[in-house]
Amino acid sequence: MSATRPTTATPAAGPATSVQAMLEAPLSLRERKKLKTRQAIRREAYRLIAEQGYENTTVEQIAAAAEVSQSTFFRYFATKEDLVLTDEYDPAMVTALLARPADEPFLRSCREALIGLIRELLASEREELLTRMRLVNDVPALRARMHETSNDPQQLYLGVLTRRAGVEEPTFGMRITAAAIGAATTETVLRWAHDGGTEDIADLVDRAFAVLEGGFTDL
Repeated sequence: MSATRPTTATPAAGPATSVQAMLEAPLSLRERKKLKTRQAIRREAYRLIAEQGYENTTVEQIAAAAEVSQSTFFRYFATKEDLVLTDEYDPAMVTALLARPADEPFLRSCREALIGLIRELLASEREELLTRMRLVNDVPALRARMHETSNDPQQLYLGVLTRRAGVEEPTFGMRITAAAIGAATTETVLRWAHDGGTEDIADLVDRAFAVLEGGFTDL
């Protein structure tokens, strides 16, 4: 989330359709089938985890519920932890950020893009998003792996910053900016999960970026 969105759906499409269309639009038919398999595996995993807990749910059980082999599971997810820590939304976030005006302050671009994507997801995938963040918040093994390079939202923001600037190596300022945004957004979604999703996560994200844009003057 990386908890984060322009879509390619037609205006008549409903929320669920628009989210799926957003994810599938840049994909080939083969890649769309793989996406749907990933989603099916993840759905079954969350169902089992809700019934019997994270620690008591095995890869073997998840694979059986999703009607795939264990080897197929591991083609999509290197570990059980990766099933929770990874998602399909990073490319959509990158697209949304790169679609913002090039001269717009980066914090403003992130604020608008992330809030837009969150609102799209909440319309159809709120419970899955809340389940994921609760697991990350509550399971020590997931918290420990959250900031590995492949899962760290800081890397997403840093990549977009360098692309927007047209440079290969990020500057010190870019690294600090990406680190601050990554930490702020992670803290925000974990707070939302800790409180049981009772607050409006889009509002929380907006408040987080207000603190960043205000230079930490309103603490």
